[in-house]
Amino acid sequence: MIGTIAVSTGSLLVLVGLWSALTNRDIIRMIVGFTIFDVGIHLIMISVGYISGGTAPIISNLSDIGVSYVDPVPQALVLTAIVIGLGITAFMLTYAVNMYEKKGTLEIDKFEELKW
Repeated sequence: MIGTIAVSTGSLLVLVGLWSALTNRDIIRMIVGFTIFDVGIHLIMISVGYISGGTAPIISNLSDIGVSYVDPVPQALVLTAIVIGLGITAFMLTYAVNMYEKKGTLEIDKFEELKW
């Protein structure tokens, strides 16, 4: 039940983030859309490793062998993805500040030299 809710919420966040990143013409709003997309992917990845009634993957004695454990690999991947996403977001924001200093606007249509 909780896994299904997490997958559906993550999928909704992915769709909202993609829509926001692809339809907005303002660079900051595009960056926010990519960040929402990133959070949705993290939520989906965490829900993949969820087991209802599962415990932490720590075996303290031999009597714990028959217990179902939550998969720790998606959690580790999401922690790594959060750090990478933070770095990419900081890079995009720095790039947006530099573009604003050069052109005085954040509207993507005003940057004619970037078009093919």
